[in-house]
Amino acid sequence: MLVLAILALILISTLIQAWPAFSYQGVSFLTSSVWIPNDPDGDGPAEAQFGTLAFTFGTLVVSLIALVIAVPISIGIALCLTEFAPVRIRSAVVTVIDLLAAIPSVVFGLWGILILAPALVPAYQWIHDAVVGIPVLGSVFGAPVTTGRNFMTAGIILAIMITPIITSVTREVFSTVPRSDKDAALALGATRWEMITGAVFPHSFGGMVGAVILGLGRAMGETIAVSLTIGAAAQITPNLFAGGNALPAIIVQNFGDPGTFPGREALIGCGVVLFVMTVIVNFAARRIVRHAEIRLKGATA
Repeated sequence: MLVLAILALILISTLIQAWPAFSYQGVSFLTSSVWIPNDPDGDGPAEAQFGTLAFTFGTLVVSLIALVIAVPISIGIALCLTEFAPVRIRSAVVTVIDLLAAIPSVVFGLWGILILAPALVPAYQWIHDAVVGIPVLGSVFGAPVTTGRNFMTAGIILAIMITPIITSVTREVFSTVPRSDKDAALALGATRWEMITGAVFPHSFGGMVGAVILGLGRAMGETIAVSLTIGAAAQITPNLFAGGNALPAIIVQNFGDPGTFPGREALIGCGVVLFVMTVIVNFAARRIVRHAEIRLKGATA
């Protein structure tokens, strides 16, 4: 109850401080992609605009890219550690994963902007040249920006950052599967993979989704690493190789100089939007887990 009360107070206090921006911008605060924190003419704040749609889009895109990359890798590592790896290798890999989780996000961001982004530009260009002219793919993998700072680079950095979180939680969940369930599946003639899909995954589904949601929460809230690698361009585009921006990144980029009133309040409003998005994702995940577990139990029965 204390934790819930603290979360409620955080939401209420930030909502109160962001209310001038909501009142000033109206519904377009959520539906507009125009972000002009300073009055262009200098004759008053009437021309300042604060639309967060492009930043919301960028947050969702880079988080989805991170999940698509990190989830299969994390589940594979967790399965390898719990079902296949010898004890010596298992302890070494766990140590490496824990060390990876302890690296500060600014280090990932600096490595991404200085090393990874320039190195990926030729790969982005090769992919674009290979799919150009193909419907959908030609738009998704469009012409890359020359700096390599784009949605894809930010998503790759986030994938590296959330892999230790998803792996650690998933590994602990897999280790709780009763040995008797595994032995029973193998005794009935199941292969090792059939045992995993028939005994390990159904028993661990809720925990796996919880691990993914933890990783998603980290990805959606990451600030410095995304700010350094996403490109700082407020736009909505299907091109993953184009620059963009995200809600946490715009906050850290502009909080020192928020612009004319209500610039500071608009940045706090971005935090409120991010908070609400996180809550919605968590509630949706809980419903998915509940319905999936009912179906899995029914199928098992």
